[in-house]
Amino acid sequence: MHIVVVGAGIIGTSTAWYLAERGHRVSVVERQADAALETSFANAGQISVSHCEPWANRDAPLKALQWMFSKEAPLLFRPQWPVGEGWQQYRWSLRFLAECNDAAFHRNVGHIVALGAYSHAALQDLVRQTGIDYHRLERGISHFFATQAAFDGACELARLMQQFGVQREVISTAELLRLEPSLAPFGERIVGATFTASDESGDACVFTQALARECAARGVEFLFSHRLERLEVTGATVRGVGVRPLANEGATEGASAGGSVRWLAADAVVVACGSYSAPLLRRVGVDLPIYPGKGYSATFPILRPERAPSVSVIDDSRKIAITRLGDQIRVAGTIEVGGYDLGLDSAVSQARCQMLARRVEEIWPGMCDTRLPHVGGHPQFWAGLRPATPTNIPFIGQTPVRGLWVNAGHGTLGWTHGAGSGKALAARMDGENPITGFPFFGA
Repeated sequence: MHIVVVGAGIIGTSTAWYLAERGHRVSVVERQADAALETSFANAGQISVSHCEPWANRDAPLKALQWMFSKEAPLLFRPQWPVGEGWQQYRWSLRFLAECNDAAFHRNVGHIVALGAYSHAALQDLVRQTGIDYHRLERGISHFFATQAAFDGACELARLMQQFGVQREVISTAELLRLEPSLAPFGERIVGATFTASDESGDACVFTQALARECAARGVEFLFSHRLERLEVTGATVRGVGVRPLANEGATEGASAGGSVRWLAADAVVVACGSYSAPLLRRVGVDLPIYPGKGYSATFPILRPERAPSVSVIDDSRKIAITRLGDQIRVAGTIEVGGYDLGLDSAVSQARCQMLARRVEEIWPGMCDTRLPHVGGHPQFWAGLRPATPTNIPFIGQTPVRGLWVNAGHGTLGWTHGAGSGKALAARMDGENPITGFPFFGA
């Protein structure tokens, strides 16, 4: 078959790889000038199979209300004008609230862990096959807590995760400092921690761009700097897509188009363009509850390598992740549910960026330079839209439109679930059922 994949982030590129591996002819349409320049560009870097709790839980509604007036809140709901696209925020929020109970939480954890385990195995096989180097560290992920109440809750959650086969270990502060000595200056403020040795970390952007080159070497066609003009559907069957080159490479949705529309006939189309998947699919009558959660990150050069962590860590009090990527530190976190804005100039955005920099200095004083406006050609501060579903379970599968497939809605776990989501969708498109018990869309 000739299959068109819309989107060249970690999800779309992984999908293209596995489809090509199965012998399909694949074209990838991407509005940016290269792969992984949007949601996959500067995330936290964690392959966190064991740290996959859904956002929706019994405590989430009250916490969200308490956090609404804090610019630095881990989860910040910013109400939009409830008409047009803004109405989607309220629809999504009602579905999210319906998931905020123990039964739904346990069910969703099981599905997310199953996809995570499958995806981790797929990533490991893919790295062995291709030899891609992406600042990989196989030293686990630790999660530390600053209050006894938070640590007690973590112990309970660790027991739940162990029921799903995740070996999340509860450890003392002393044990944490033996695993990661760089935390010693901050140790007196840590009550306890959890640790999962099987988790790892690495640069999602570096990996995805390298995988795109591997795909191209296998014959996958990448149409970078091309905007999708239309999904052609007739008789409830997708026939192909119309794409147009952008006048300015790397420009996004509002950019002016350059050349004429090019028609790509296709036997199947896969929509894998993150938060933008939902409005695109609504054009052809497919309505999915995917809504953007704006996440922030900062990337700093390491000045004192002896003070830098080698274990990727999660700071529970700020709900942020800190990962070493070569000679840089990436700190990322917070969720802002407030539409498709990617700006960094508002008071809220400035406060969230400053919190990331300040927290790095508090935990590892003098370890890195938080003052530079740019690092290695990359923006020091960055924001990306995490395509969130109310359950945190992505939509992977066949839509009601014949030949139209979706691979989107991975929230904060796109890097963790990337390889497996691509592999699973390719298998589904060939009529297979690769993950027993996972709720594939359209199954």
